Amino acid sequence: MRLVGIISDTHGLMRPQALAALAGVDHIIHAGDIGGLEVLAALRTLAPVTAVRGNNDRQPWADAIRERETITVGGMSIHVLHDVKELDLDPVPSGVHAVIAGHSHRPRIERREGVLFLNPGSAGPRRFTLPVSVARLRVDDGRLQPQIVELDVASPARG
Repeated sequence: MRLVGIISDTHGLMRPQALAALAGVDHIIHAGDIGGLEVLAALRTLAPVTAVRGNNDRQPWADAIRERETITVGGMSIHVLHDVKELDLDPVPSGVHAVIAGHSHRPRIERREGVLFLNPGSAGPRRFTLPVSVARLRVDDGRLQPQIVELDVASPARG
């Protein structure tokens, strides 16, 4: 069994609650709109990190970060990009078991034709009344078991 932590849309804000929610994972995926290398450095204190560049990651530090990544965890292929609307492959014939994306700040778990589509929501500054969240993905014996984890943050205005 492998446990993957998934985070997105931090926009430069690395919340202690997000780090606590991701503690104990084997790998972390950041689905873009990182906001700075210090966010990735903080995540790397917990586990190895795979990150993709989001539409707001335009500064020179982000040039080395790819817009899409495909990784294999526990024999399962996971494709990562920031905005699911920019998905440029058909997951089923491509052998992709999960598509991870952020961008909308809306947490979502959906299955389409046997493929898991997962958006962890935003762990950065709160947007409107949307929750502040991350996700955990359990990879166990060929199964993907996702869970959205809402973070307990103090201020409803900023998060």
